[in-house]
Amino acid sequence: MTNITDNQRLAYEAAAFRRLVEHLRNRTDVQNIDMMNLTGFCRNCLSNWFQEAANADGNALTKDEARAEIYGMPYDEWREKYQTPASQAQQDAFSARKPSH
Repeated sequence: MTNITDNQRLAYEAAAFRRLVEHLRNRTDVQNIDMMNLTGFCRNCLSNWFQEAANADGNALTKDEARAEIYGMPYDEWREKYQTPASQAQQDAFSARKPSH
């Protein structure tokens, strides 16, 4: 194990999360369905987890507010600008995996 404190770990985890979110904001070419098919999670999952953490802390964050935090804009705007129709192959792969979260 490394010799870092709990506070350092929390700071490093937060920095890694912020970097992941920024990376996904810049990679608008990466579709959520592809992320789901390859990794089992996508931007929507991240926003759901963000919302759950906020709500658990007593901050009544809505689904739309959480998505805006992850997408960097309202979800509907992101979908209009960047989401492409899923191919049949993408849909079939998604159906075969059916993420459990």
